[in-house]
Formats: sequence, C-alpha cells, structure tokens
Amino acid sequence: MPVKSPSRKPYALGAGVAAAAGLLAFASYTATKPADPEAPASSAAASAPASAAEEGVHPELEKLARRDAGDALAAGRADAPVVLIEYADFKCGYCGKFARDTEPALMEKYVEKGVLRIEWRNFPIFGEESEGAARAAWAAGRQGRFWEFHRAAYAEGAKEKGYGADRLAALAREAGVPDLARFTRDLDGAEARQAVKRDQEEAYGLGATSTPSFLVNGRPIAGAQPLETFTAAIDAAAAKAGR
Repeated sequence: MPVKSPSRKPYALGAGVAAAAGLLAFASYTATKPADPEAPASSAAASAPASAAEEGVHPELEKLARRDAGDALAAGRADAPVVLIEYADFKCGYCGKFARDTEPALMEKYVEKGVLRIEWRNFPIFGEESEGAARAAWAAGRQGRFWEFHRAAYAEGAKEKGYGADRLAALAREAGVPDLARFTRDLDGAEARQAVKRDQEEAYGLGATSTPSFLVNGRPIAGAQPLETFTAAIDAAAAKAGR
C-alpha cells in the first residue's frame, strides 16, 4: 500500500546505498498502483526495475542485512546465504496477504533448510495504530514470541478489528506471550520506540513509499508479489552464493 512522502528526517545512508535505493523507490511506486483499487498488489509486477536487478545484486543494499543472531524479529540462520529483508506494516492488507499466502512457503522451502534468513523491519505508515502494533510486535519479540504475534496479527480478519490497546493485549495472549505486564511496559517504552524508528527511517531512507517492500540479497521486490517472484530471486541469490 502506498504512503505519502514522509516529513521525517531520512535515515543516514551512505552515498552508494542512496544511489541504489532509487531502484527500490521506483519499484515500490510501480508495484503498488493497480488500476483497480481492489486488485491485489501481485497484479502489478515490479517489471520496470527487474532488468537492472537481473544484472546482479546491489552490494550497497545487500549490506543492510544485519545478521544478528540475537534478533528476535528474524527467522533463520544468521549465516544463511540469502537474506530477505521485509519492510511491513500490520495495518497493510497486502502485507497480510504475503504473511498468509507466501511467507509460510518460504519458511518451509528455504528457512528451515538453512538457505534463507528473513529479517523483519517494522515500517508503520498508517498512523497511531500502526505504530502501536509495531511496538507490540517488538515487545512480543522480547519474550521470544514475535513470530507468533506476527501470525496472530496477520490472521484473516485481524486487521479489521483494529490495533488498539485492548486488541494488542488480546493478540499477545493469543501469541502466548508469558508476561503480559512486561509486554505492556515494553511496548510503551523508549526502547521500543527507538527500535521501530530505526527500522522506519531505514525504509524511508531507501525511498520505500509503500508496504510491503523487500530486499533479497540487495535485489528490490515491491508488493505482495506471487510466490514465484520470491523463489526466483532466492534461487538466483543462492546460486550466486554457491548453494
């Protein structure tokens, strides 16, 4: 889903990253402007930047993979040959579509086999509830339940119920977060706000204008594209890495 240009200060990126980021910005715009507003994002392929990406990954963007073994918002080995970075918002319908239709298949096919690592970046762009859900996801991660919270928050119909304080607590219970009092303190704390801001400004600095936006070893993909788009990118990156 697209978002208007932010007024926030851009994330401090190196000149090389900023140059390559223009590709993600264009892909993000192109892939999420279907003629029919009810059409799924996958109906608009990010074909315009594909030729550039096919010539090879963009090393500047590839370096954004954090590969932190202690990252609670990541799945897969820190040394996996391929890293998919996902910039997403819990209020984004296309993000939910990816979470339900595509991500589980990638987990089974690649993450569980050690080929792929998925690194989530909170990119709240739809206001106060988006910000709250992002902090809640981070807080759930503090107790090792990020992916369970992610699954509950992206379940069919979850977005329509909103992400107010009571709803976030209910999602935390559904996700099996053991200490709900700590969860509430964490999601309202300065550390949660700083963590979300870091991810958010990284996405803005890349020129991302919609959710979901992705990088696969530095290759931009925008929108809830079909599974085959992701498998092709992951297979190409794995082959390049000798896997």
